[in-house]
Amino acid sequence: QVPLVESGGDSVQAGESLRLSCVVSGYTYKTYCMAWFRQAPGKEREGVAMIDSNGDTAYADSVKGRFSISKDSAKNTLHLQMNSLQPGDTAMYYCAAEPWCVVVGGKLRYDYKDWGQGTQVTVSS
Repeated sequence: QVPLVESGGDSVQAGESLRLSCVVSGYTYKTYCMAWFRQAPGKEREGVAMIDSNGDTAYADSVKGRFSISKDSAKNTLHLQMNSLQPGDTAMYYCAAEPWCVVVGGKLRYDYKDWGQGTQVTVSS
């Protein structure tokens, strides 16, 4: 089990921005995928964005053009820049990691080996 620690969640107003971070300790795989998921109360967990070790990305349709995923390999940190936040983005956000994985066809992957504990994002109208 690889430790993943998220941070950056907050309560904001609609239209504002947040940047989430996830520190991935000891992840030494040459090829990997990392992703952000979210789960709102009473709803199923949904994929938000993913990135692989090559820098290829995939996004959920609901966040395309507003959210941007990136990674800082030197700091073993995954980021999610969230702009134009809407009340519908309110959820617990989780980061996840999977070794020996690549983005295929711009599609999100949903099976990940390692998960963080989550950080809460609340957007008020």
